[in-house]
Amino acid sequence: MTKHELAVTPAIEISEELIRRFDSLGPRYTSYPTADRFNSEFDANSYIRYLKQRSDAKEKPPLSLYIHIPFCASLCYYCACNKVITKDHGRSAKYLEYLEKELNLVVSHLQDKEVVSQLHLGGGTPTFLSHAELRQLMAMLHAHFDFSDDAEISIEIDPRTVTTETLQLLAELGFNRTSLGVQDFDAEVQKAVHRIQPFEMVERTITDSRDAGFQSINFDLIYGLPKQNLESFSKTLDLVIALSPDRIALYNYAHLPTRFKPQRRIAESDLPSAEQRLQIFMMSLRRLLDEGYIYIGLDHFAKPDDSLAKATLDKSIHRNFQGYTTRADCDLIALGLSAIGKIGNSYVQNLRTLDEYYGCLDKGNLPVEKGFDLSSDDLLRRQVIMDLMCSKAIDFAQIGQQYDIRFKEYFAKELDQIQIYADEGLIVLNDEGVSIAPKGRLFVRAVGMAFDQYLSRQTLAKYSRLI
Repeated sequence: MTKHELAVTPAIEISEELIRRFDSLGPRYTSYPTADRFNSEFDANSYIRYLKQRSDAKEKPPLSLYIHIPFCASLCYYCACNKVITKDHGRSAKYLEYLEKELNLVVSHLQDKEVVSQLHLGGGTPTFLSHAELRQLMAMLHAHFDFSDDAEISIEIDPRTVTTETLQLLAELGFNRTSLGVQDFDAEVQKAVHRIQPFEMVERTITDSRDAGFQSINFDLIYGLPKQNLESFSKTLDLVIALSPDRIALYNYAHLPTRFKPQRRIAESDLPSAEQRLQIFMMSLRRLLDEGYIYIGLDHFAKPDDSLAKATLDKSIHRNFQGYTTRADCDLIALGLSAIGKIGNSYVQNLRTLDEYYGCLDKGNLPVEKGFDLSSDDLLRRQVIMDLMCSKAIDFAQIGQQYDIRFKEYFAKELDQIQIYADEGLIVLNDEGVSIAPKGRLFVRAVGMAFDQYLSRQTLAKYSRLI
């Protein structure tokens, strides 16, 4: 398969009938097992055990950091993130104080000052922090960690909350990647989701980001929002393409008002139909590929010269809680409200409310709500699912030797289940392995689901549509 085929075949060969046939509900697999399987039996002591194991190990995987800043000045109705809506900027000072308490507790179980290869600030709105608080946060991290020379340091940005000076400060502090929540440029859509940000505002943010020297700029777009239609979203894509972001994430809006209260403010009668959503997605896919973007997987695109596209082409791409990444499988220390981390063969998630978070830290305890100990079967299935999600081939012999199994016997049921995708040319399945065919890359979640042993067990989670 050539680079050109990788860029264009999904748009040419995939029929709407095929998508209708195989589209269903399922996890996004930013982890396996997925976060809805985490349990409260995994507690702070469990987390400490894994931190100490990392500390004692002679060879350690690379280390990433994730910091959750939950505050937002206004409510976006579609949002499913864990956030705190407030206009009181004084609340962030207290939050940073407790972030430092958590950080001190975490590093007390690590022997050496470790090197960080990735840092991501998410939210909420990380730029809710004042300039002084951004400096304070980065000084806090540098006091406890060293950063590699090629570290990816990224931050989620709300164009409504940043100034030219903010972006210059972020660059000064070492940030080299930004991600902007754009969603849609249509004025009626913005009004319907309570997020007003004119094109000129986003354009200024992009210009300032490039002037400040940011290496990569990502846009988050959402299709399926109220008041959207094929024509309006095509106009949004005109503007997006004119701004030429390095990466684009094109998310399918999941309307779950019983789970996410802000979504109850959206009138369901304003939502596009399933047929309209599919048409919007197919149009967007074709347009982005025609503009030269490389299809990364699921709903992600990148310019050919972006590191994410290069990692896709040379099969070095990975996937974690922040989505697709260029870095090898890392341990992830996550700090802040509801933040999810990964250390060794475990996942850990923090408490979800400020009162619980602060109260736990006041007692000198790590604010762990739940987590997961991965079994050998979990690790095996995780590798298979994540390789599929990254469109990497599964070599039966190599995986079998690595995990001391006979792959075709161990996964006989699963291989039988995915035969339907082979019959449609979405995967290549033979005696040696499984690989994702070019036109099957939109369906990797469905293929991965066949290897998920937990899907048959009841959960409270409501998954999004695959496409």
